[in-house]
Amino acid sequence: SCLCGSAPCLLCGCCPSAKNSTISRLLFTFFLFLGTLVSIIMIIPGVEKELHKLPGFCEGSGSVLGVQTNVDCSSFLGHKAVYRMGFAMAAFFCLFAVLMVGVRSSKDPRAAVQNAFWFFKFLVLVGITVGAFYIPDGAFTSVWFYFGVVGSFLFILIQLVLLIDFAHSWSQGWLLNAGEGNAKGWYAALCTITFIFYAASITAVVLLYVYYTKPEGCTEGKAFISINLILCLVVSVVSILPKIQEAQPHSGLLQASLITLYTIYVTWSALANVPTQRCNPTLLVRNGTGSATATELLTTWWDAPSIVGLVIFILCTLFISIRSSDHPQVNKLMLTEESGAGAGAGPGGAEEEEGGVHRAYDNEQDGVSYSYTFFHLCLLLAALYIMMTLTNWYRPDESLQVLRSPWTAVWVKICSSWAGLLLYLWTLVAPLVLPNRDFS
Repeated sequence: SCLCGSAPCLLCGCCPSAKNSTISRLLFTFFLFLGTLVSIIMIIPGVEKELHKLPGFCEGSGSVLGVQTNVDCSSFLGHKAVYRMGFAMAAFFCLFAVLMVGVRSSKDPRAAVQNAFWFFKFLVLVGITVGAFYIPDGAFTSVWFYFGVVGSFLFILIQLVLLIDFAHSWSQGWLLNAGEGNAKGWYAALCTITFIFYAASITAVVLLYVYYTKPEGCTEGKAFISINLILCLVVSVVSILPKIQEAQPHSGLLQASLITLYTIYVTWSALANVPTQRCNPTLLVRNGTGSATATELLTTWWDAPSIVGLVIFILCTLFISIRSSDHPQVNKLMLTEESGAGAGAGPGGAEEEEGGVHRAYDNEQDGVSYSYTFFHLCLLLAALYIMMTLTNWYRPDESLQVLRSPWTAVWVKICSSWAGLLLYLWTLVAPLVLPNRDFS
């Protein structure tokens, strides 16, 4: 029954009873993390060399981008493997996104496909992954790079929505606790966290100016850092304006400081992709013979922005999987119900059999607690984002001799940071611009 049945069979005696919808989301997220782990393993130098043994996987590189060449693909194997793994995960979640269109409750027969048959879903993922490694090279890497760019841009925006929602919930929760008792302690904690976020942001900005700009040249880097610094100052000031405070009493510097810190991180990540060695000390260029040219300390694909991006990816994906927001506007955007919503059986009902066996109960008999299709689309975008993160947004250049970072990656990240700041600014001014709408 565990191979063909629903999520309840996966709960052991030590686990509490849980909602069927939550278990399903966590298991799909586990599939994504499993694919991410496989991708990470494939870019480990020792494993990358073993990919030579796959029939046709390296020899096919003679037709990269559709052009016949004698490029040695030894340094591109891990890059190609991650792209194919990303394609497999994206195809898997796209399949379920299409299958789940229009599911309104667990009474729909397709809901069983969403919440059950986990062993067969795993086999489907494995089958798609194996098939992906037999995709002819041709222009696959070049074309799929742009799919990854678009998907990553959209997922960064989703991260911003989740971050803004998390910051608002965090501030409201602490202010509510301050109103109930021990106000000085909660306000002190609020001020401390806000100070730490701003101090970290200022320190990061100084380091970006030191390491990613030069007194002469590096104009783009200077402009990006300065523009984002000014925009962060603007949203911080706007967040504490009297009219904004009157319309949204819970708005404050905690949210602005968290958004500022994230914006500075995205700026750092963008500057780490600037394809100019003089303005980017962390730039790594790998050529067709597998050698690397960079600073002596940089010996692997991994750099600090990629590691931080991986951590943020994990946290945001888990956030998508286990939490519904307390804010109706966010739920409307993310197509989820308010936290605590979801009709159907509940704890203490049919979910527990005699003997106290812990089960997952069906909380979606009267209506789904989240949009199945939108959830899979989020995981699809997450798969593309982690694919680009693990490859540092690199792709073969026009000469097919080196694998380098293009300006496309820089502009996508910078534009996403601007879009995120504008989105946060809109959450502040929306009650004033649209006074007739309920933003409570």
